Amino acid sequence: MSARVLGVPRATRSTALHAGAWWLWALGLATAASRTTNPLLLGLLIGVAGYVVAARRTDAPWARSYGAFLKLGLLVIVIRLVFAFFLGSPVPGTHTLVTLPEVPLPEWARGVRIGGRVTAEGMLFAFYDGLKLGTLLICVGAANALASPARLLKSLPGALYEAGVAVVVAMTFAPNLVADVQRLRAARRLRGRPDRGVKALLQVGLPVLEGALERSVSLAAAMDARGYGRTAQVPPAVRHTTTALTLGGLLGVCAGTYGLLADTGAAYGLPVLLAGLAAALAGLWLGGRRSVRSRYRPDRWGVRAWLVSGSGIAVAALTIWANSYDPAALHPPAVPLTAPVLPLWPAAGVLVGLLPAFVAPLPLRAAGAEVEPGPGPGSRSGSGEPGAGRARVRKSPAQGAPHTKESPQ
Repeated sequence: MSARVLGVPRATRSTALHAGAWWLWALGLATAASRTTNPLLLGLLIGVAGYVVAARRTDAPWARSYGAFLKLGLLVIVIRLVFAFFLGSPVPGTHTLVTLPEVPLPEWARGVRIGGRVTAEGMLFAFYDGLKLGTLLICVGAANALASPARLLKSLPGALYEAGVAVVVAMTFAPNLVADVQRLRAARRLRGRPDRGVKALLQVGLPVLEGALERSVSLAAAMDARGYGRTAQVPPAVRHTTTALTLGGLLGVCAGTYGLLADTGAAYGLPVLLAGLAAALAGLWLGGRRSVRSRYRPDRWGVRAWLVSGSGIAVAALTIWANSYDPAALHPPAVPLTAPVLPLWPAAGVLVGLLPAFVAPLPLRAAGAEVEPGPGPGSRSGSGEPGAGRARVRKSPAQGAPHTKESPQ
C-alpha cells in the first residue's frame, strides 16, 4: 500500500523522526523487559523490536548494527547457560541432567562450586535470566539501528556541545581510517604489489597515518574558524548552581532508574526519576548559556515523535502495572518445572510498541521499494504509466526495450 494512502510521509531532512524519540521508545521496551522473566513475553518484545527495525530501518551504516546486537544477545544466553552448567545454580532442583566431577575448593570459597550436579531447574532459571539480559541488549540495538547518532548528538543541549563534538569526531575517525586502508590496498593491487601480510600492512600504515594527521589539522582549523571552545562570561554563582543541579539531577536519575528496573521500588523510583530529570534539565539549560553557538535547522519534535516515544513509555508503564498486579504471570517459576503461559493483558500492552512501524516516516529504502499508481494531474510526467517510488520502467522509443529511469525526489 502506498505511503500516501496510509498518510505516512517519506523521511526527509525536514520530516525525519527525532532521534530521541527512537531512544525513548527502545528504553521503554528495555524497561518492560527488565520487569519480567516470562520467555514468551520476552520473545514478544524481541519480535516487536525486530519488526519495527525491519519496517523503519534505513541503509545507513549504523542501521546494520542490529544484527550484531542479536548475536550479542544470543551470546549472553549461551554464556549464562555455560556458567550455570559448570558453576552450578542457586536454584535447587530434583531433575538431574548430568553429574559432573566436582573440584574441591578451600574453606574461604564456601558457596562456590565447580562441577557437581546439573539440574533442569537450574538450567531453566539460567535461561530465563540470560534471555532477560539478551532482550535488554536487543532493545538497545534497535535504538542504535533506527536513530542517527549524528542527529542525536546534534540535539544535545548547549552544555554538552563540546562533548558532543568530541564524540562525533571520534565516531567519524574509525570509518575514515578503514576507508583509507581499503583505498591504499586497492591502489597497491592495481600496481601489482601485494596487499596482504605484515610487510604490506607496514607500507600502508605510513600513508594512512599521514592522511589522518592531515584530516586532524584541517578539522582543528575548521573548528577554530567556527569559534569552537569560545565561551560567554557567566557569573560564578550561576556556574555553581549549574554544577549542583546537574550532578544532583544525574544522581536522582540513576536512583530513579534503579528503582524502576528493580523488582521492588517502582513506587519511589518514578518520583525520584522525574525530580532528577527536572533538576538535570535545569542544570543543562543554565550550562547552555555559556556556549556561544547557533543551531542550524534543528530537528523538530512533532506529533509522530510523541506517538513513537509515547508507545515505548506505555509499554513500560503497562508492564510495571502488570508486574504489581499479577507478578506470578510475569515471573514463571523454575521450581517446579512448568510450561510458561502467555498473559493476555501484558502481551497486549507489549503490542502497543508496534505503533512506530505505522506512524514513523518511511525511510528512503522502504519508500523506494513501493509501487505507486500512475502519476496524477499534478505530477511531472504525463505519460500515465505506473511507476515505482524511485525507479520507473519505460520502454525506450529507439530500441523498444524496457529501461530504468531515475525519477526526481
